[in-house]
Amino acid sequence: MADTLAGSVRMLCTNGLKAVFEAIGPDLERTAGIRLSADYGSTAKFTERILGGDVPDVVILTDEALDRLIAAGRIDGGRTDVARSFIGVAVRKGTPLPDIGSRDAFVRTLRDAGAIACSRLGASGQHFRYLLDRLGLAEELAPKITAYDGYAGGACADGKADIAIQQISELMPVAGLEIVGPLPDELQKSSIFSAGVGAGRAQQAAARNFIARVTSGAYDRVLRDKGLEPP
Repeated sequence: MADTLAGSVRMLCTNGLKAVFEAIGPDLERTAGIRLSADYGSTAKFTERILGGDVPDVVILTDEALDRLIAAGRIDGGRTDVARSFIGVAVRKGTPLPDIGSRDAFVRTLRDAGAIACSRLGASGQHFRYLLDRLGLAEELAPKITAYDGYAGGACADGKADIAIQQISELMPVAGLEIVGPLPDELQKSSIFSAGVGAGRAQQAAARNFIARVTSGAYDRVLRDKGLEPP
């Protein structure tokens, strides 16, 4: 631990890693000698916010978003991959687990569901909308799909939806949910969450040290416990 605090590090981070940082945040602050101020939200929302000029010390979003921010000059020094995430399906705890073991089974489950919850702006929501178009289900299922900001699984746990589709790492923290499993391989889209240092920020040294500690391997067990994989 540093003898003195390096300062406050402000981070904008995908919801997909919120549970991880809530678990490791105190240890990171102690070992990195910093105070961490974190906001969590969707990659799409934060990307536009940063492009608009609100550049934090640390950015952790999808790798595609980081590449876009690097190209726009909002990130210095490239990106560092933090974790790999997969999209999954969850139901309210105590209800029967639907079959999602194949493409056809997943389609039947979608058609049988009375209501479906998904992410509004997150990478999983964007991919789910793409899947609906690809499978020819967008018009048929539109009346029973509701998109939510933050943890869409909350609507399922509260009984407002029969199934929730989101990043597994965003479904796991929701009390009252049971994870059915990941999407079938042929329909799955894994996301890489990557970190970068905000361009022109005074805390760049502290931010780089913070990212180095996050990706050192010391927290790989926590990543797996929260439904993620090391990159």
